[in-house]
Amino acid sequence: MLDHLTSICPDLLYDGVCNVDQCPKRHDAKLCDICNVICVPDSSFDAHLRSAHHQANFAALEATKSLKCTLCNIIVTGRAPWNQHISGAAHRKTATAKGVSPQTEPVDPTTPSGHKRCSLCKRNIISNQWSSHLRGQDHRKREMVAGYKALYEQAQLDKNSVTVTPAEVHFGIVDMARSREGVTAKLILSTDNATSRIRIVSVKAYTTSNKSISPFSMNLPAGSASSVLTHAKRITLPVQFQHDQLGNYEGHVEISFEDAVKRRFIIVRQVKAIVGDTADHELLKARIPYKGRVRVPWRKGQMLLPGRRPPALDAVPWVKKLPAAPIPDFLSTILTTQPEDTAKATLCTSRIPETLDHQNHGKFFKLLLWTEEFRAERDLRLYDMADVQFKKEGQYYTLVVPGLAEKRPSVVVGDRIEAQAANSTTQRCFEGYVHVVRLEDVCLCFNPSFKPGSGQRFNIRFKLNRVPFRRQHEALAATGSALKTVLFPEVTEASTRQVSKSAPSTLYNPLLKNNPEQLHAVNCIKQLEPGTAPYIVFGPPGTGKTSTIVEAILQVLAQDTRARILACAPSNSAADEILGRLKTRLDKKVMFRFNAVTRDRTTIPEGLLQYSYTNPQGVFSVPSITRLSEFKVIVSTCVSAAFAYGIGLQPGHFTHIFVDEAAQATEAEVMAAVKRMVTTSTRIILSGDPLQLGPIIRSDIARDLGLGKSYLERLMERPVYNDSVAKKTIIKLLKNYRSHKAILDFPNERFYGQELQPCGSPPVINAFLGSPVLANKKFPVVFHAITSMDNREASSPSYFNASQVSLVKDYVARLLEQGTKATDIGVITPYNAQAKKIRKKLEHIAGDSTVGTVEMFQGQERRVIIVSTVRSTRELLAHDIKHALGFVANPRRFNVAVTRAQALLVVIGDPLVLSLDPLWRAFMNYVFNNGGWKGDAPGWDTRAPVDDSGDYVQSVLQAAVQDMDEFARRMEQLVLEGMEADGAEANEDRPWREVE
Repeated sequence: MLDHLTSICPDLLYDGVCNVDQCPKRHDAKLCDICNVICVPDSSFDAHLRSAHHQANFAALEATKSLKCTLCNIIVTGRAPWNQHISGAAHRKTATAKGVSPQTEPVDPTTPSGHKRCSLCKRNIISNQWSSHLRGQDHRKREMVAGYKALYEQAQLDKNSVTVTPAEVHFGIVDMARSREGVTAKLILSTDNATSRIRIVSVKAYTTSNKSISPFSMNLPAGSASSVLTHAKRITLPVQFQHDQLGNYEGHVEISFEDAVKRRFIIVRQVKAIVGDTADHELLKARIPYKGRVRVPWRKGQMLLPGRRPPALDAVPWVKKLPAAPIPDFLSTILTTQPEDTAKATLCTSRIPETLDHQNHGKFFKLLLWTEEFRAERDLRLYDMADVQFKKEGQYYTLVVPGLAEKRPSVVVGDRIEAQAANSTTQRCFEGYVHVVRLEDVCLCFNPSFKPGSGQRFNIRFKLNRVPFRRQHEALAATGSALKTVLFPEVTEASTRQVSKSAPSTLYNPLLKNNPEQLHAVNCIKQLEPGTAPYIVFGPPGTGKTSTIVEAILQVLAQDTRARILACAPSNSAADEILGRLKTRLDKKVMFRFNAVTRDRTTIPEGLLQYSYTNPQGVFSVPSITRLSEFKVIVSTCVSAAFAYGIGLQPGHFTHIFVDEAAQATEAEVMAAVKRMVTTSTRIILSGDPLQLGPIIRSDIARDLGLGKSYLERLMERPVYNDSVAKKTIIKLLKNYRSHKAILDFPNERFYGQELQPCGSPPVINAFLGSPVLANKKFPVVFHAITSMDNREASSPSYFNASQVSLVKDYVARLLEQGTKATDIGVITPYNAQAKKIRKKLEHIAGDSTVGTVEMFQGQERRVIIVSTVRSTRELLAHDIKHALGFVANPRRFNVAVTRAQALLVVIGDPLVLSLDPLWRAFMNYVFNNGGWKGDAPGWDTRAPVDDSGDYVQSVLQAAVQDMDEFARRMEQLVLEGMEADGAEANEDRPWREVE
């Protein structure tokens, strides 16, 4: 259907004008690039512009679109600020100086020079590739959807003097009891034509979900007289909704009419219903409609007046000067002026080495690190604030920062914030240093000349803390012969030599005695020779990799009194975990915990603060170099571990460097701990799981070019760690002490070659067998299918889903009734907004439960894990359905989420959306085929093999297109049936045939 779209002139459609003489294409179409609707014929365009949907989209765009003034070279956000700008004195003065009218039109700053913007695909296209882009399959698909949207929009209009009210049927929030019984709404049909006699031919309800039977229904009035609409008689059509599952349901009803001359037409009305708890939905709904963040006005080239640094920044006696390492101009130009794909291609062809080796290693990762820093700085702009006021509080100026408690943005002591007077032409910009961070505000010290007037408002910009990046650049610049083995280990006699298999005479953790893989790892680390390949402990979920590392550290110390150990991890929480396990054996005389001077003391677990050092002002620091050299173990994060070199410890001081959770660190972060301190006498031990969460990378370019691959993962790809070679370089732990077999089976098969052995304690892992919350009493895994709607509010781009929040609450309440402790329940969700909504809902019934994103749960476990996947869409006309999964469709995030549970795993999600991803589809098949499914059954064959490379997005889109094709055919068929009923009218446009 809609084949006519291929005959439309693309120049007219996208440029608004056709300059081709005698162009054979159609010229009766218009594109609304605000709503992405193609109106054919163009006479329907005016009706579209008057529609409420277009008006809402237009208003939103007018308020948020970025507009660039080419005269003043500045960008403003929204039409109202633009009008203010061009009427301002500064703009008019610039226009006069250039001899042009100040009434200039803005340009789109998001479209680079030499590119054209495709509004349908939301992409910038290189100008000389525009024609081929328009012929591309993906663009053609989006054109088809745009045509369907116009078709559906037309069908919703009242026509031929018939009015159907209301414009949309919404049953509202229906509780489960009423939904099971069925609820009814009404459509009122009327005509304002005194002579009309219009017959209702048929009525039918359709659903937009994958259900074969619609929960909506509608019937014709009984008797032929009851279905004739006249000016004197309105007709009421009841619409019913009936269903027995929670969630959001959408569909439409089609009413077919026939007028007095047998012409047929159709009017469509959308129908919606939500089955759930009214109080929950009212509490959780978006308070402020989502608008997207508005760019905060910022004047460049201002004189910067520096603020007063907090004393904490000078608490450590550094002896090495940290390099500035600014982003090179060439890289900044590429990243600023080129679209992402083009920029990546440019870097690949001109800056990325074909083969990575020890000579270009540092240069390569410095480039990726700068690329990541560029993106991090840009992302920080999301938190810029407009028209804010400061409050004077003693020596400080305080600023309330929304999202501070959730670390969005993350602000620590020593960070800088710049302030410019709002709605002013002043040429000064004030820099303020953060001296104190509280729950909702920060305390700043500015330049002494910063004296805001009463009620004065400022625009605020958060500045990126570059110190961690600079520490990594400092490490990456290191060179030396010892680094070749560290960075690119080869197969040697030492790396393949047999290791003693006898258990240590004394085990500090007796639980290891029955685990051959853990014992082998400890022996290998004890016998690791200096200068050989780094040793890797590959620890899948629940296999005790940190226990293995802690035992190995204690064994090394017992074996060699001269050993000096640096134990680090990517995060403070992971480093604290190492410290917490070692503290039962090592006191503060032999072990030191280095904390960054900016760390919040309240985040340090009880009993661990004693291992840190603070100066007389109470700021984290370091003892003397002599005292520091005496510690047998120093614990730190990877990046902070660079302090050892910075304060003067000599390379080779550490005999062993341990990096736990190494798969979560970038290679540059690990190098901060390793590269400056390693010599031929250093032994390096890494532990982690490259199949769980990797490093958090903001830049897609940096991630794709290699920063997303951890040092551990890159090493594991080298021959020295190959199973057929490695005897002394790597061990894979196999005994899972965490999860019930049913929870472990799927990730074991998908990620670990079915090698993991369930060895959890039976009283723990079997605790929920027979529980009422299970669909299969012998299978402690539940997938609860729920059709719902994700949402956003205010300017936050993070999603939440009220129906899923309500269902999470129901599960938690039922578990608490059965005696489960709140501390034994963890709720995982990929979106911060969802986590906040769930915490709010659980605060009075399960305040001690843990709710957070996947990253928060890495390395943790709970008796019960409930996963809320959030994303859901019922709008199958949307052309960007591929993005409906967001970053839910990430194998490593999936692996972490489903392997945290010991005894019960409950996953709540929209099966249609999740089934777009082969991994999620396979998981849902696993649960359904084992009887663990709740909710509406999946709309696909769960016994059919899953194609891991299959494009299920295309199959769903194709199904949506088929639905719209059927809709278009029904509309067309009505017209044809009307023509067949009256041959004379149908023949009017046919020529007479001369037979003689």
